[in-house]
Amino acid sequence: MNAYIDPNRHHREKGFALITVMVMVGVLAALAAAYYALTMSEVSSQRSQAGLNTGFNAAEAGLNLRAKALRSIFQSYNAPSGNPATNCQSTNSTDWGTGDYICKNYTVGNRTATTYLKANPNNPVAITIPGGELYAGLNAQEYVYDIYSRAGTDPSKPEAILQMRTKVRLVPLFQFAAFYNKDLEIEPGPNMNLAGPVHVNGDLYLGSGATLSIGGQTTVTDNLYHGRKDTNSCSGKVTITDAAETPQYTPFSSASSGCSGGRKQVTKGDLPTWSGNVQTGVDRVQVPPPEDMDPKPGAAYWDKADLRIALKLDSSNAPSGVDVYNSDGSINYSASNALTSCSGAVSYSDKNTSPHGLYNSREGKWISMLDVNVPSLLECAHKHSISMMGGKDLNDTTEGGLVFYFTVKGPNSSASANDYGVRLKNGGTLASPHSTDPAIKGLTVVTNQAIYVQGDYNKTNKKPAGILADSFNVLSNNWNDANSQSWGHRKATSTTINAAVLSGTDSTGNAEGAAGQDNGHYNGGLENYPRFLEQWSGKTLTYRGSFVSLGKPRHVNGAWVYGNPQYTAPVRDFGYDTSFNNAANLPPLSPRFVYLKQEMFDRTYTR
Repeated sequence: MNAYIDPNRHHREKGFALITVMVMVGVLAALAAAYYALTMSEVSSQRSQAGLNTGFNAAEAGLNLRAKALRSIFQSYNAPSGNPATNCQSTNSTDWGTGDYICKNYTVGNRTATTYLKANPNNPVAITIPGGELYAGLNAQEYVYDIYSRAGTDPSKPEAILQMRTKVRLVPLFQFAAFYNKDLEIEPGPNMNLAGPVHVNGDLYLGSGATLSIGGQTTVTDNLYHGRKDTNSCSGKVTITDAAETPQYTPFSSASSGCSGGRKQVTKGDLPTWSGNVQTGVDRVQVPPPEDMDPKPGAAYWDKADLRIALKLDSSNAPSGVDVYNSDGSINYSASNALTSCSGAVSYSDKNTSPHGLYNSREGKWISMLDVNVPSLLECAHKHSISMMGGKDLNDTTEGGLVFYFTVKGPNSSASANDYGVRLKNGGTLASPHSTDPAIKGLTVVTNQAIYVQGDYNKTNKKPAGILADSFNVLSNNWNDANSQSWGHRKATSTTINAAVLSGTDSTGNAEGAAGQDNGHYNGGLENYPRFLEQWSGKTLTYRGSFVSLGKPRHVNGAWVYGNPQYTAPVRDFGYDTSFNNAANLPPLSPRFVYLKQEMFDRTYTR
């Protein structure tokens, strides 16, 4: 029997196949469309997320830039002024604030970060930095600011809105037993007790011929060593108090034995010995530059001084007189005449004219000197307060007391190694010789030249006192200019100085860090921060204050050498003046450093 063959079967199968293919094509097209939509959604999401991240980074950069600008205001001895912003997106410019509070834009990549400040209404407050924090126990003025930053490509549609609450702390440098903006070495021969905190923007080298004891928080930006910088050696015992104020020896010495052999570095693993009271690797502190002490308009101490006196030099660099100056750099002729009428308040010597003045054996030269008779000048300033101090009197409390600036003006006065100096004499009592004249609140003396303190200073009626100078030279109560070139006749007698001091100090090896190590050229260390020019053996220099060094001297270059013809060492009764722990007792216009502490960070997501 023959099978039946459907003549339309082939066509139907081809039709089914075509329909199947078309269905599959539709399915694939739908899948492709779905995949494309999903992919584009992901791309869009990624682009959106990338935009948000870029906006966030730009806004964060805006916060940091505005915080940096805020710090720079305080570093210039100012605080933000002006009216706060109310709306940085407004077309009305008055809404953008004024002065330091004005809305400020920063371009970061292809984004614009708009920033502004808001001040806490309680600014400023006096605080003691809490225990456990960096610089714990120190006094500070604290300002609190909220910094806002919004960033994006469209100002009306920010990608990120950030807020940071920042504490600005102003910490007076004179609260440290020693503060160095460079390497610090402390290598005394006999026992030495250094009470108070120590900070070093560099390396710290500790050692002793006996025992060196530091009684305060010790913070170091770079490395801490037990041993010398000038030679690879280590000797003596070193203790630093822990957080409980208990002396703890370095890991390399003990109560029975000192350090020996080569220089040894204190590592991070050694630091728990002091329970946080010794820290290395801390952030570098931004300090005032030496130019702040320059005798020119715009420099902080010149601008803010109550009295500015300069020794004038003629074209041959010979002293030709003394004048009083205004803050704009012009001579105040009425004040200069008043000063001249006060016999003995100031005088000067010419190194080229007999009797030549003072011979500095460290510099190996005669020095033309501006001599300041401290009590006589105070008497004169009171008598002529209108012309000399613009109406302020001795008891003025602006800046915490009086600020007197002394300098030398002439063609060679700014040389890297000149022949000039300023000397303070008869300063054992910081007061006018007339008991009926007003008592001073405090006195800070500033000069961009080398300063010489002859005899006791601030001994009998101790006042908040500061000395800021290019270098700090101490002459005993027995100093006589006529004997200044004779080693055999330069015999010191015991002397007392109570004053915080900021001055330049030499660098061992003429370099900071490892570049200055092991070359044998010692700078004298903290124990020789005061420069000596006499035979002090068996005599005591009693010093209470604070040693601050912001760099190398700019106008002297004599190297430290022990013995003839320079000096022999005194019995060093050195100590931090603990009265400085009360901010009211700090010298007028104390130099300070500024640091910011972030308290809060917040992000408002896009609207």
